[in-house]
Formats: sequence, C-alpha cells, structure tokens
Amino acid sequence: MTVSMTASSQTSPILWALTDDRPGNNVQVLGVARALGWTVIEKPIRYTAFARLPNIIRRATLAGVTDASRAELNGPWPDVVIAAGRRAAPVSRWIKKQSASRPEGPAKLVQIMFPGRTGARDFDLIAVPDHDAKPRVAKWSNVMTMTGAPSLITPGMLAEEAARWRDRFDTLPRPYIAVIVGGATRRKPFSTVRAFDLGLQVAALAKQNNGTVLLTTSRRTGQPAELALMQVIPEPREVFTWGQTGENPYHGYLALADFIVVTGDSVTMCAEACATETPVYIYAPPKSVSGKHARLHQRLYDLGYAKPLGGKLEAWTHPPLNPATDIANAIKSLTDGAALKE
Repeated sequence: MTVSMTASSQTSPILWALTDDRPGNNVQVLGVARALGWTVIEKPIRYTAFARLPNIIRRATLAGVTDASRAELNGPWPDVVIAAGRRAAPVSRWIKKQSASRPEGPAKLVQIMFPGRTGARDFDLIAVPDHDAKPRVAKWSNVMTMTGAPSLITPGMLAEEAARWRDRFDTLPRPYIAVIVGGATRRKPFSTVRAFDLGLQVAALAKQNNGTVLLTTSRRTGQPAELALMQVIPEPREVFTWGQTGENPYHGYLALADFIVVTGDSVTMCAEACATETPVYIYAPPKSVSGKHARLHQRLYDLGYAKPLGGKLEAWTHPPLNPATDIANAIKSLTDGAALKE
C-alpha cells in the first residue's frame, strides 16, 4: 500500500515502511515516515511461528514470514527501509541483499529499537531508547539514542483533532482529565485491585477540580479491570472502551485534555502523552511495571515531560516529545546525494 505523506510534488527516495501486527511498532515506523515527508510504500509483514526463533537462526532471510507477505516483497527495491522490533530485522537485511545490485547501491536500513547483535552492523541507523540502551551499543557509529519513542502525534495533528472533537465535549465541565489505560504485560498483570486504585485516585482528582474524566482503555486492559474502573470513575465522564463501536476519540482526548493520566505499562502510550504540551501524570505503583519502563518514567520525570501520579494536579507545561523528527533528520543525512526517482 502506498501512503502519501509528502506535501510537495518533488521527487523523493523510495521508502518502504515495514508494519506488522503490533500497533506500537507501527506507530513508531509511520511516525518517522511522516516526519520525513516522503511518499511511503507500506509493506505489512505477517509472521509464522518460525519468527519466534532467534535471529541468529533466521539470519538475512524471509524465514518466519507468511507466503502472502513474501509475495509483496519484490522490486523495484527501495532506497530506505524503516522497521521496528526484532522480528523485522531479518526481513530488512534480506531486502538489503536483494537490492545490492542497484546502480544506487543497496537500500539503507533504519531500525527502531535494537534488533539484537546478529546482523546489527548491516543497519545504517539504529534508534535505541535511552532507557533500554546498553552502554557499549550506544557508542556504535550506526546507533543513536532517543527518549521515549517516535509517534504520529504532532502539534498540527493535535490542532486538527481538537477542532474535530471540541463540540462533542463542549457541554462538559473543565478541566478535562484524560485517562489513558493500558493493562497487563507479559510479566505484569493489571488486576481489578489495581484498576480500582487507579479509578479511585482519578475520581478524587476529578472531584477536587470539578472536572470531567475522558477515559479510554486498550486491548490489554481486560473486561474485569474495565468494570472496576467504571464502578468508581464519576460522572461527568466520557468513556470509550476497547472494542466499542464508533470512532475512537483517543486523539481528541490528547488534543483537548487539560491534564493527562497514563498507565506506565506502555512506552508508546507514555510517549504519545508526552508528545503534547499538557501536564502528564504516570500511574506506575511500585513493582507494577518492568525495569525498563521504570527507567523510562524516571527519564521523563528528570527531563520535565511527566510527573508521577499523586494527590493533586498542577498546571504546568513542557515541550512536545517526539524523537521522530530527530530520526528523520538522521535518515536524510544518510540519503544526501542519493539518486532521486523521477
């Protein structure tokens, strides 16, 4: 699928964006693609069980990729490939091998998040979160570190979403407290007890400030936790739960919120909240998140992008966080002087 993300008619390098079944990966890949402003050819990759094997076994091959996805990977080969996550690394490296005979040279490979040491030197740029970066790897010439994660959230996008959703919430009292709820991760459950705790804290804040809660949940929240939240989140409220029909107001919540509360179990959700200029509060009780998530939270606190959720809300601001622009600029430096397509 070709997605135009450029506002000009000028020619640009051919860019392939490898997407998969993980929304967090796709947001990061497409966020960087949008920041580049080039025309993007999206290549959805679907995997078989073989993709669970380590990359030292899969190497620079399409092992672990479905036949339907393989059929979409053919020439003309791109100038740049952007992908995220370990499973995509062998696919990117395979594309580089296939494109090696081009007059312009092989495709430049851009990887978001560390792909593992196997074949890492094949990548022209690896963007590694600073909360997850190993000191030795961070010094490699093809590695750049970033805070948080790239996203699709930009000031322009937020302005558009605010205009689209403002009328829907106009009759609700301010301040608007957006509550972005993730849920269970592979090692950390999201219990009804934790959901009650979050809901009670939010309810107290809404009561203190005479405001409205704008609540949204994710596929990882689970119905028991959703029901626990619904029992304690007070009216007035605006709720959109996972699987609900109708248009998801998530971006409208981010655009219009006076305060944002986000659970700390997702790098993407924390990064998207911090991509606004709104005060962000992270709900992450001790031992409720992994070590890497805790390091991310501390980094966001230290840099002034967020604060831990406590007993009160304070009006403050911060610059929007989105490393997509920095990654895009690094990619452009890789392609300076490259032949452009007519």
